[in-house]
Amino acid sequence: MTQKYTKIAYLCKKFEKCCFQSSYPSTQTFKDFEVVVVEDGSSEKCDMVCQKYADHLPIKYYFKPNSGPGPSRNYGAERSQGEYLIILDSDVIVPDNYLEIIEKELKNQPCDAFGGPDRAHPSFTPIQKAINYSMTSFFTTGGIRGGKKKLDKFYPRSFNLGIKKSVYEVLGGFAPMRYGEDIDLSTRIFSNGYSCRLFPDAFVYHKRRVKFSSFFRQVKHSGEARVILKNKYPETFKLVHLLPAAFAVGNLVLVLLGVFCHWLWFAPILLYCLMVFCDSLMKNKSLKVALLSVPAAYVQLFGYGLGFLEAAWKDILSKKQPSKTEKS
Repeated sequence: MTQKYTKIAYLCKKFEKCCFQSSYPSTQTFKDFEVVVVEDGSSEKCDMVCQKYADHLPIKYYFKPNSGPGPSRNYGAERSQGEYLIILDSDVIVPDNYLEIIEKELKNQPCDAFGGPDRAHPSFTPIQKAINYSMTSFFTTGGIRGGKKKLDKFYPRSFNLGIKKSVYEVLGGFAPMRYGEDIDLSTRIFSNGYSCRLFPDAFVYHKRRVKFSSFFRQVKHSGEARVILKNKYPETFKLVHLLPAAFAVGNLVLVLLGVFCHWLWFAPILLYCLMVFCDSLMKNKSLKVALLSVPAAYVQLFGYGLGFLEAAWKDILSKKQPSKTEKS
């Protein structure tokens, strides 16, 4: 039997069992779906975890050698039966009415692709909640991940992305990129004239990194990927993509001016920290999370900004290098 939706979960490294043990896919209020789990060379296999749910819902489990997120999701899509593919990562918790909300949205206004925002679950640690704030706040990302106020249009991301299987196949699925593959697919959805929109209530709880060091590496890779996407789709590059790099450089300049000229140069930095703290406090109702949101915001903006600048500099240098024909 063909299902309406296929939920494709991509797993890598050590499988975070929240994908099943915390989201309970069998308790979804909308029942017409299947689950395809693709394990991409994990060091801890989750076949036995998936087997526990075999009596409760249609679930397919595949283990394959590591090839990265894009090819692995394509692998799962090829083996799916659903009319729509819903791409999820192993680090999300799906609310019980998630598919019901999607079904209502599509009946109300059909579209070819869609995405939803992410939130912090009450069970998350204070650092995870602070990182969630920094990844979703207007003061850090400009609201481009599904916020009501945003500096750029919404591009669905692979932790919460839906698309008609027929459209996915026409577009060739995900590109074999290690980072930025979801924005690459979203860009091709828009550029090929397919309808794509935000489903604001179809959110997932997105588990974040548990350390600022791993969070820094994650956002640095995102900054590097933005340069690749800029070269691939120059028309999609916006001023908002330069803001983290400008923020990093600007803060370094202000610190130098404050140290060598006058302490008042620190005022803009202190004002920004105060804004982040107050905004996070109002949203999270936690003093600890609000305090952690300040370094989380700086880790995100500096990580992304430095990744972007490093990749942009390498890109400039590579273009200056003479080709083999020029040498000869």
